[in-house]
Amino acid sequence: MSSKLPLQLYTAAQSRAVDREAIDAHGLSGPQLMARAARAAFALLLAQQPEPGAEPELLQVLCGPGNNGGDGLLLAMLARGRGIATRVLLIDGAPRSTDAIAAAARAESAGVELEHYQAGSLVDGGVIVDAMLGTGITGELRCEYREVIACVNAMQAPVLALDVPSGINSDTGTVCGAAVRASWTLSFITAKRGLYTGAGPEYAGACFFDDLEVPPEACAVAGECYDVLELDRELAFLPARLPGAHKGHFGRCLVIGGDYGMGGAIILAAEAALRSGTGLVRVATREAHVAAILARRPEAMVSAVDHRNALMPLLEWADAVVVGPGLGQDVWGEQMLHASLEVAKPLLLDADALNLLAKQGPRSLPPGSVMTPHPGEAARLLGMGTGEVQDDRFAAAEQLAAVWAATVILKGNGSLLAGSHRHALCLDGNPGMASGGMGDVLSGIAGGLLAQGMSAQQAAALALVLHAQAGDVAAASVGERALLATDLMPGIAKLIK
Repeated sequence: MSSKLPLQLYTAAQSRAVDREAIDAHGLSGPQLMARAARAAFALLLAQQPEPGAEPELLQVLCGPGNNGGDGLLLAMLARGRGIATRVLLIDGAPRSTDAIAAAARAESAGVELEHYQAGSLVDGGVIVDAMLGTGITGELRCEYREVIACVNAMQAPVLALDVPSGINSDTGTVCGAAVRASWTLSFITAKRGLYTGAGPEYAGACFFDDLEVPPEACAVAGECYDVLELDRELAFLPARLPGAHKGHFGRCLVIGGDYGMGGAIILAAEAALRSGTGLVRVATREAHVAAILARRPEAMVSAVDHRNALMPLLEWADAVVVGPGLGQDVWGEQMLHASLEVAKPLLLDADALNLLAKQGPRSLPPGSVMTPHPGEAARLLGMGTGEVQDDRFAAAEQLAAVWAATVILKGNGSLLAGSHRHALCLDGNPGMASGGMGDVLSGIAGGLLAQGMSAQQAAALALVLHAQAGDVAAASVGERALLATDLMPGIAKLIK
């Protein structure tokens, strides 16, 4: 058992395929896997007690009729055998799956009493185990489950969820009407992707994983999965710096934006591009912001640009272009965006560049382009509501990538990367990063990496995890509540060195 996740995240259907492969091709049985799951859960439960060697004074195990409930039944048997006061409360009737029926028989033969849940059955104290639904839920929960979940969430007792908190869609991370708020979630055999984005992290608590000794080869049957981004792995794609190199070898990034009153955004993006290691960074902005940018970051070149004709030679100069931070949606912003789209250079499109594109509808983007929408911008680009995007962030990111033929970073809790050849999820970052300017920093990093010659998917992946970890470094120093976008700059420099 480990708090470190494997590098792939799976849907419920993929997880079932792996389970079946483990049984059919690797000599394992359903009862074997159920027993291993119970042992892993019991070990975690003991490890999470406030004092070493302590045991919960009471264990209340809520068991559904399927295999998730079977895991809970065998966990209850282990706890009772250890002398822990244990109650099993059956939800939705007696066990119905073959393996769960067998688990119930084993538990009862070991002296575990099975009660049918009724209103008021739960009592405060000890630990509650959620073994009701696992991955087996996609639609809205029935009333009886909602009532049980409301009671669980009203208790003061910590909750251990087996595989997935009941009520969380393990594919999307959405709440199916109601969901258990777990203290800990232990996933078996495969890590379920819905635990790490959308509402999933809020309900899962601390996540743990146990492969139940299933051979890794069994996972091959699942096909393409979402990767977990790791900084060291992504840094390996960053071009090396040879002893004889000069600034021209490390790319030229043009950062466009900063309409009247929005100069801060373009300063953040330009500084982040510099911190990413870009050889030369030039800013195209309103004349009113030139002095402030030079005072803040004299390493950047700054050009006052009032119309598209003045922008064209700067676009020709650049290896990659960031357009959007502080761009605005007036005539000036439209001119800057349209000129950028006419040049066959990799684009990083963010903020108002995305809002302007959404007004126009899908169009061809230059090859190697990256889009970095938050859920609201993604909704406008897809012509749907923000709630629809959040209901299935994976589908929204993939649809954006397909419609716009671009690499997409869908920002938010559990930011996603979707491209033609790769899908990934970032586990790093913190709530303190939900503040103004953070997206501008991400745009600058990604644009700078594009300018240095990384592919769109390489640049997006590295930018996403570097930005998130820099936020964690900064939060460790100043705290989440006071975190500012500028606080990320030292972390970027430290992590990318």
